[in-house]
Amino acid sequence: MSQPYAEVIGDPIAHSKSPLIHGFWLKALGMEADYLACHVTPEGLADYIAARRDDRLWRGCNITIPHKIAVMEHVADPGDVRASIGAMNTVARDEQGALFGTNTDAGGFYAPLGQSDFTGADVALIGAGGAARAVLFALARMDVASVTIHARNPLKAMGLLAGFGLKGQVRGMEDALGEVDLLVNTSPLGMKGFDPLVLDLSPLPDSALVYDIVYNPLETGLLKAARARGLDTVDGLEMLIGQAALAFEIFFGAAPPRNRDDELRALLTA
Repeated sequence: MSQPYAEVIGDPIAHSKSPLIHGFWLKALGMEADYLACHVTPEGLADYIAARRDDRLWRGCNITIPHKIAVMEHVADPGDVRASIGAMNTVARDEQGALFGTNTDAGGFYAPLGQSDFTGADVALIGAGGAARAVLFALARMDVASVTIHARNPLKAMGLLAGFGLKGQVRGMEDALGEVDLLVNTSPLGMKGFDPLVLDLSPLPDSALVYDIVYNPLETGLLKAARARGLDTVDGLEMLIGQAALAFEIFFGAAPPRNRDDELRALLTA
């Protein structure tokens, strides 16, 4: 590699749209840099970080399933992400060249909700992994009334509620939804290569918003069912682009051209 570059890492990684997003912005800004996808297994994470640590052309990486928690063992944490969100989705290099981790998922999740007021809202959350941590971090700052986490591991989910100071309860993945104002899927269910997410949306009021962070496919079964019911929806590209924009500025020191989001969405859905 002869020019600055950043990457996205995960296992699997072939589905990632991050190279398209960052590549679009780099070209739009006329920047001589690159952004690549790199398949990194859990066993290979430590070696990957070690190899990139001494590569001064490497500006950092975005992190997806299953590394968002494990990566915290390998980089500095100046913003105390471990204690706040408890997961990292971005690693970058500071001015002294040291690697540090942060999380742009919370900001990316919140961005499309910024015009709505969920103060006092009841929320249902599917999943209790790394992405759920970022969403719960954001929900705690939105002053929601309660969060019901549907998870396979009830003890882990209860720990998350307590850790973020949220009132709520834990239910199983197969348990019925309650009458909530906001439903968020943070699990990989519904993603290409994973089992579908099958939920009965009938308990939701007509004013409810359904938010699925899965973006491959973009039209998930959950969103299709929500739209069939006439509910408002937010798709996974909203959070993906939002968190990528924050990471792009960290990696390359320039704000991406968000005035061209319509072009970018068209590229991503072509």
